[in-house]
Amino acid sequence: MPHPSGSAEMKVLAFTLFCLFIAVNEAKVYERCELARKLKNSRLDVSSGYSIADWVCLAYYESRFNSRAVGPPNRNGSRDYGIFQINSRWWCSNGKGTTANGCRSSCSAFTDDDITNDIACAKRIVKDPNGIRAWVAWVKYCQGKNLTRWTQGCRL
Repeated sequence: MPHPSGSAEMKVLAFTLFCLFIAVNEAKVYERCELARKLKNSRLDVSSGYSIADWVCLAYYESRFNSRAVGPPNRNGSRDYGIFQINSRWWCSNGKGTTANGCRSSCSAFTDDDITNDIACAKRIVKDPNGIRAWVAWVKYCQGKNLTRWTQGCRL
């Protein structure tokens, strides 16, 4: 006959494994300064001509710093992906509808914890005539605003 605590131990083990599975599949939600340092280290400010504060503000209002964010369908059927909410109509391919795929990437590549390719695509996007104004959230919430709070205390 099995030991009575055996079933309790199995339940604890199963619950622990379940929690680990959930933790592994959760999105990477960056802390403000953590993201600022990552963007600074990637030289996004230098290559784009926009400050790190601009990019942190943009990422906050686009995805709340969530590396795995996927936006709802847009009017044209496209979707937005990742920390910068990169659009499937113009910048990546999600396998649905027409895309220019300007960053030569699958959209799912922008929904993991490694934002290196998101940053590379953002550098490409700002080379277009719209620049950072391609992001509606930046225009609405960041443009012309005092953005010092986005990098304050971050030791960049």
